[in-house]
Amino acid sequence: MAIATVNPATGETLAIFEPLSEAATKEKVRLAAETFRMFRHTSFSERAGILLRVAEILETKREELSRLITTEMGKPIRSSRNEIDKSVKLCRYYAIEAERLLADEYIPSDAQRSYIRCEPLGPILAVMPWNFPFWQVIRVAAPAIMAGNVVLLKHASNVPQCALAIESIFRSAGCVGGVFQTVLVGSSKVAALIAEPEVAAVWLTGSDAAGSSVGAQAGAQIKKSVLELGGSDPFVVMASADLAKAVRTGVMSRTLNSGQSCVSAKRFIIAEEVYEEFERAFVEQMKCLRVGDPLDEATHVGPLASHEALRKLEAQIDASLSAGARVLLGGRRVGGRGFYYAPTVLIELAPSASTYTEEFFGPVAILFRAADTDDAIRLANDTPYGLGASVWTNDEEECARFVREIEAGTVVVNGLVASDARFPFGGVKRSGYGRELGEYGLREFVNLKTIRIQGATP
Repeated sequence: MAIATVNPATGETLAIFEPLSEAATKEKVRLAAETFRMFRHTSFSERAGILLRVAEILETKREELSRLITTEMGKPIRSSRNEIDKSVKLCRYYAIEAERLLADEYIPSDAQRSYIRCEPLGPILAVMPWNFPFWQVIRVAAPAIMAGNVVLLKHASNVPQCALAIESIFRSAGCVGGVFQTVLVGSSKVAALIAEPEVAAVWLTGSDAAGSSVGAQAGAQIKKSVLELGGSDPFVVMASADLAKAVRTGVMSRTLNSGQSCVSAKRFIIAEEVYEEFERAFVEQMKCLRVGDPLDEATHVGPLASHEALRKLEAQIDASLSAGARVLLGGRRVGGRGFYYAPTVLIELAPSASTYTEEFFGPVAILFRAADTDDAIRLANDTPYGLGASVWTNDEEECARFVREIEAGTVVVNGLVASDARFPFGGVKRSGYGRELGEYGLREFVNLKTIRIQGATP
């Protein structure tokens, strides 16, 4: 099956690519393994030079690349620019910090010398999603390369031009041979790539269904995997909160990337005392959002990334309404062409509904009432996911309880949940395992080699 770029704003097919043959795919894997044997011995300064040049190219081509992202997967152009800017910062962070973070760690023992050394594993298969087509790839490739690994990118099939552009950038920055390669194949070929003996590990960002499959395939090959999966993140607002700021931030979080972000707020859990006020203000602000051409600077919400994504969201809304949920706003397609869905607010979604435990990947917010702190914590944790959580309270005791008791990889109090190069990012439960970013993400794909030397000078 051909790999195609379809403009989500119009439904028009812009480019078609033939997937790589099995022989061509195997050649890329072979080249990656051959290159790794050399690249693992490069210095940190050489690797840092690559990332600094990647950052420079991203900056130079910022507008061109932003338009490519928007045209290929539909996010508003301002969001695309922010994605490129964030990728630049990440490259520079690891270029500066990786050597320090991967330095030998000396540990006192009965040996003359004992320490832990971080050594690269080999070719890393990165199976990446379409919703942040540059940021997601860069946040895997940058730490992997700084650790001395090489990367094989299997990108989402609806963003092939982004995948090829990223490969071109890394090559222009000095990635020789197989340091960074894009492998244009469909998802059905992932298992075969994982099974290739030269592939050392796999890094996936995607749905929990994809994570379950990839995790099982990697486990069968006794290969390490890191899985950053879906989320149904709670946004908890208590009576002591700054309500106006909470509403503004909640609307921003729910409609970020047209609602297609794993770590955006999805379930709004509001204290009974302020529920009515929050609901009125939230619906009013959602109503004011402009839906339209993602290349228009004034657009807040662009199209969903594909017709399949639009159909799935519609099916989830229909199932929710059939189970008794009510629509306060939206709940329908908009626009004559393209894959647009109106900003939507649902209430009264019952735990018995099939969609209660699902992630809604689109501009759909679900509001719940919480009787008290205990109830808010119960609702926040009443999900199979555990990626991020935003809590709004100015009560110190409440704050301490939420931080301690919410089951998530990230908890932000009185602020927006977002990934940051300096901090580990990932989830618990069906949101996956392992961590990206920061020191912990850098160390995910290294061999922590223990060295103990008795009576010798190394």
